[in-house]
Amino acid sequence: MLFVGDDWAEDHHDVEVQDEDGKVVKRVRLPEGMAGITRFHDLVGRFVAEDADPSDVLVCIEVDRGPWVRALVAAGYRVFGVDPKQAARHREILGSSGAKSDKGDAHALADMIRTRRHQLRQVAGDSQIAEAVKVVTRAHQTLLWERTRHMLRLRVALRDYFPAALAAYKPLGLTSEAVLRLLAKAPTPETAARLTINQIRAALKGRRDIPAKAAAIQDVLRGEHLGQAPLVTGAYASTVKALVAVITVLNSEINTLEGEVEAHFGRHPDAEVILSQPGIGVVLGARVLAEFGDAEGRYASAKARKNYAGTSPITRQSGKTKVVQARFVHNDRLVDALHLQASCALLHDPEVRAYYDQLKARDVSHNAALRQVGNRLVGILHGCLKTHTTYDRATAWSHRNHDLAA
Repeated sequence: MLFVGDDWAEDHHDVEVQDEDGKVVKRVRLPEGMAGITRFHDLVGRFVAEDADPSDVLVCIEVDRGPWVRALVAAGYRVFGVDPKQAARHREILGSSGAKSDKGDAHALADMIRTRRHQLRQVAGDSQIAEAVKVVTRAHQTLLWERTRHMLRLRVALRDYFPAALAAYKPLGLTSEAVLRLLAKAPTPETAARLTINQIRAALKGRRDIPAKAAAIQDVLRGEHLGQAPLVTGAYASTVKALVAVITVLNSEINTLEGEVEAHFGRHPDAEVILSQPGIGVVLGARVLAEFGDAEGRYASAKARKNYAGTSPITRQSGKTKVVQARFVHNDRLVDALHLQASCALLHDPEVRAYYDQLKARDVSHNAALRQVGNRLVGILHGCLKTHTTYDRATAWSHRNHDLAA
């Protein structure tokens, strides 16, 4: 067997090859791209027998995606993507001086895969559909986060020079199309106070109870509020118009990407199973699929899936001290999706609500209870995906009902 440590950078890879005894047989720097992967195959070919299986080559690298990793997996090598923190800890085991170099990192990765491969998780290739879902869902969520950031910047600016706008538009939401149209048309207190009822009604087109809402907005905008000097107000208005333009574009692209998310997710064979889970809609289901992936055998058990999800607790014990804590190292996108699922499931599934109430009765905090609900829902999802069956409330919560009956 050959053990390869691959320390990657944007334009090159530092590679070290070790044999089964840990002897370094080759160190080399390879370029990124086709030239580099071709030389990688040639390098491996020098040290393996002609009839050797590609799976006898184990590659350790600090990334689990991208064209380079895909090419390694396609060649039949066993690729292990490790967390950079894991690699850093192993490097400290090999030397305590704190010295660091690209060659040293490649050496640590090769030694890590040779000595600890039973503790590492092999990169399992997701289907093309799952990868496509991941691309569009992550882009969609990133734009949502960007819109939130720009909305907060807009809110701060309005608070500093135009507090009447915050009071008038709060019921509508600062990122709504109606508010954006009004701010673009009247970004200063003076111009906003001159807005007519008809102009406000036109901006509110498509909403309910337009006359009452338009009148309420006009009353607030024409009231007395603190403000800034005219020159400063004009400067703030320029920044607000720019933020409004950015948020308007983000709204449009978010809607476009949401359609792509729905289209790609709908093609996946597990879509029906995921959508049957409590608290999950199309967008949330696509996020769950994207972050878990669909590679067969990636999660050996429900516990393994829960551990990856970050919903299962960890225990720290030393002597007589034992503490159970939440996992702080996790996939932020997946944790966010599972938290939203648990929150929505409370409103739509009586069994989930009963489990949450049971936890609250034990003085568990809201967030901790939601995390435990999410942990249970991940286990249910694992069982449904394993058997490819949709969610059944009686089956999923039969153990809890049995315990209550006992």
